[in-house]
Amino acid sequence: MKITKTKYYSYCTGNLSEGCSLCVQGLKEVVFITGLCPQRCFYCPISEKKYGKDVVYANEWQIKDPDNPVELIEEAKLTEANGAGITGGDPLANVDRCCNYIILLKKEFGKSFHIHLYTSLQLVTYEYLKKLYEAGLDEIRFHPNLDDDSLWPNLRIAAQFDWKIGVEIPVIPGYEQKTKKIIDFIYGKVDFLNLNELELSDTQIPHYKLSELGYTPKGDISYGVKNSFKLALKLLNYSKDKNISAHFCTAKLKDAIQVKKRIQLRAKNVALKTDKITKDGLLIRGGIYLAESTPAKPILNKEEVIKKIKDFYKKLLETFNKDEIFIDYKKLRFITSDELIKKHSKKIKQLGLVPAIVEEYPTADSFEVEVQYL
Repeated sequence: MKITKTKYYSYCTGNLSEGCSLCVQGLKEVVFITGLCPQRCFYCPISEKKYGKDVVYANEWQIKDPDNPVELIEEAKLTEANGAGITGGDPLANVDRCCNYIILLKKEFGKSFHIHLYTSLQLVTYEYLKKLYEAGLDEIRFHPNLDDDSLWPNLRIAAQFDWKIGVEIPVIPGYEQKTKKIIDFIYGKVDFLNLNELELSDTQIPHYKLSELGYTPKGDISYGVKNSFKLALKLLNYSKDKNISAHFCTAKLKDAIQVKKRIQLRAKNVALKTDKITKDGLLIRGGIYLAESTPAKPILNKEEVIKKIKDFYKKLLETFNKDEIFIDYKKLRFITSDELIKKHSKKIKQLGLVPAIVEEYPTADSFEVEVQYL
């Protein structure tokens, strides 16, 4: 067994797990099943809008009714997913929801739709794992507490079921011996080990800010923590000597490969005929806004804005053809092409509207990267 650098900016000994193989191709839907979690990891990257809240997301799309998750299926179709990764929080905090979603996805896309799930060891019981296995879970990944080995034996419960078992942990500078201890423990008990480059995050909840604990970025344009990469390669060598199949997932893989490919797939399925798609999968479009509903302003009266949009649509059709302009009720605006917004910007302003060229993600939240007002 040797260490191999993959074409995805990662390193591995042995082969990638099936879940990882799909993930690096952008073919996994990320299902955030709940923000509830009994484990308090100091490096937790979950945002405040999710942490400690029983909310559900399919990629960036919040599922409005968790008991009727239409967005779950629609998002998988829009991103051409071949599988899903169930995460949280700790998914076992709502194991019945996990099982329902696994069954739903398998029913819609077939048994080959690969599903893996991440969980800590705090909620692991034979009954819970049996439920997940019978629902059709293909792969389970455990996130043990490196500071407390009392629950590590719970890993053995998973071996009673015929699925792939992995351990996935961040590479924390200063935790070399603690990480080697878990590697020693899992020898012969799991199918693979995933090591993730530790990352700083703008969205970390206030009492879990790594920067306040002395962790610093490795460079000006990376969220990867200094020395995490170096330690990961050392731990890969240690795993190799133990004959453990291990994968080191770098911060660059997540940003430049995994997310990028998923974004590109979604872009081609949601782009309007007036949109331009960049090589990174972002959409360039013309946006027309009411003065009170530009991206930087909070909407005070949504119903009134919608009524005005419908009225303005009739006026805009005096300038645009019907197939050149669209109403976006979600972002409360009109969408057209960047060429047409430039061509008709004067007429748009005369109506009291605000024209702009927008570059944004093709995700459900249509997150704006840049808004250039004309």
